[in-house]
Amino acid sequence: MEIIRHYIGGRWVTADPATLMDNIAPATGRVYSRVPCARAATVDDAVQAAQAAFPAWANLPAARRAAWLMAIADLIEARMEAFARAESLDTGKPLSLARRMDIPRAVENFRFFAHAITQFSSESHDMGEQGFNYTLRRPIGVAGLISPWNLPLYLFSWKIAPALAAGNTVVAKPSEITPMTASLLAQVCDDAGLPPGVLNIVHGMGPETGEAIVTHPGVSMISFTGSTAVGRRIAGLAAPAFKKISLELGGKNATIVFEDADYEAALAGTLRAGFTNQGQICLCGSRILVHRSLYERFVADLVARVRQLRVGDPLADDTDIGALVSQGHRAKVLHYLDLARAEGGTIETGGTLPDDLPPGLEGGYYLRPAVITGLGPGCRVNQEEIFGPVVTVQPFEDDAEAVRIANSTPYGLSAVIWTSHLARAHRVAAQLATGIVWVNSWLVRDLRTPFGGVRQSGIGREGGLEALRFFTEPKNIYIQL
Repeated sequence: MEIIRHYIGGRWVTADPATLMDNIAPATGRVYSRVPCARAATVDDAVQAAQAAFPAWANLPAARRAAWLMAIADLIEARMEAFARAESLDTGKPLSLARRMDIPRAVENFRFFAHAITQFSSESHDMGEQGFNYTLRRPIGVAGLISPWNLPLYLFSWKIAPALAAGNTVVAKPSEITPMTASLLAQVCDDAGLPPGVLNIVHGMGPETGEAIVTHPGVSMISFTGSTAVGRRIAGLAAPAFKKISLELGGKNATIVFEDADYEAALAGTLRAGFTNQGQICLCGSRILVHRSLYERFVADLVARVRQLRVGDPLADDTDIGALVSQGHRAKVLHYLDLARAEGGTIETGGTLPDDLPPGLEGGYYLRPAVITGLGPGCRVNQEEIFGPVVTVQPFEDDAEAVRIANSTPYGLSAVIWTSHLARAHRVAAQLATGIVWVNSWLVRDLRTPFGGVRQSGIGREGGLEALRFFTEPKNIYIQL
């Protein structure tokens, strides 16, 4: 059985056997590898390696750092199938989705930031006869990067690429549930000849390994993607040292379907937004708000489409819904389905365990996708993040009510509007308390734009120039003429 190793200072580090944990394949429920849990001493080794590598890496010309990132992107692309299979094994997601979205977007992340750093400019201000000011942006030091399990390479690269491009060195921790793609990334960086200590990857649990990274005095900044509860803990740990932090947290996103929407496009888009990756994407539209004139028809058609989604083997080409990431996570989703019934909701379809799985998958963590009606905006199922293949559908009467319901949760990550009325699209988008709004689309990505939410969906922005600004420190210089 494979044993995952840490990657520190350009070396593969075998962990103390006492720290090893079972790594379970969600599709089968069986152990397929073992992953270590780095203790404080191991994290300290990684930070020291990153600190030692920082001066030389930070002083490289941007074009030299960009060349390393391009080489990493090329190797990931060349090993696309290996990465996709590892991610499907790690997460239980359909292999077709990993091939189509996760791994190609990770390649794009490295390439985008490789190009962006060579075009990154700072500001200058002419003060006339007094003189002028200009701003230098310099790398800060060691970046502590903690990534979630749902998009293990995509979001890992989303953090690592801009941190390295800006001239920082990195100590990164993937989720302990999905370590395989991070291990493959370390191998790619090793094969590319990335200087030792520039990227260090340590595995382990959040309370032990993650907190050791956050609190280490040699780590200058923290970028975390995950739950709001953990983000709140990280903010509290980082605050006494005044570390820079970026927190991309939960979401309870609304999809709003107006009466003038392109009906077929809205139906297909809503289905995709609700159930891609088993609903395990922070941007999924789990609350569907439909104008009352369309409500009954839309619910009936959505339920019919959901019933056609094939639940099964993630490696099969015709699978739409794979396994949830863990037994504990499936139990959490099932709890919310019980809560929906208790709160007076009707489960129109799904929410049950499939009984027609192929041999060998009986122990996997599968769940039929569910559509719930009859719940008001204030109920817990419509207020709390479920992060699974579960959507609720609620009617609304007019624009004002749609906005009120959409804004009624403590989260503010993203929203989708389906309408053919341009003025309405602009007006409603401006009124939504979210960091991202898609109109007549979902999950369209432009890496030049900032990414992030408001309220309990986090602080800071990732993506594009915002990420490079986060990973650099501005220094203003005034020159008297």
